[in-house]
Amino acid sequence: VERQFLTNSCLSCPALLPFLISRNKQGQTRYSSYYEWISMEERTALESEIIRKCLSRSELQCSFLEYRGYKVIYRRYASLFFIVGTKPDVGGENENTENELGLLEFIHTLVETMDKWAGSICELDIMYQLEDVHFLVDEMVQNGYIIETNRTNILRPIALMERESAKAESMFR
Repeated sequence: VERQFLTNSCLSCPALLPFLISRNKQGQTRYSSYYEWISMEERTALESEIIRKCLSRSELQCSFLEYRGYKVIYRRYASLFFIVGTKPDVGGENENTENELGLLEFIHTLVETMDKWAGSICELDIMYQLEDVHFLVDEMVQNGYIIETNRTNILRPIALMERESAKAESMFR
């Protein structure tokens, strides 16, 4: 099956998702991926401040907030927060306005895909299989653009990789 990718022909255009972060309730980053350049100091501060804002909000409040020039969309699953950032449309000037509910659904699709891959995803799965989590997210997002949301298409290369890895391990036993 040939896959078609949506590519950005303009390298200077802002990314759809400047960042994707997963943090626990204690504020520890479990996964982060940045699709535009942000210095390490700024990343650390941004992640800490965003999780503080998320933790301070009640469950009755919406899952969208604006912070430091980003529109932040988050969703909590057990002890983990999955957070995506996008650029808000300021004065109608931004061509890349994003649907917040669509990004909330993307977070849910990401977590459902992780659940299908790892059984029931938990913080330890992300910590101990971080490389696989990066691979999974890279199947869904490239250069900040969501390119795939079909779980079967996302998990197929991961299953192939795991199968080949098992073959290689059995050769050396």
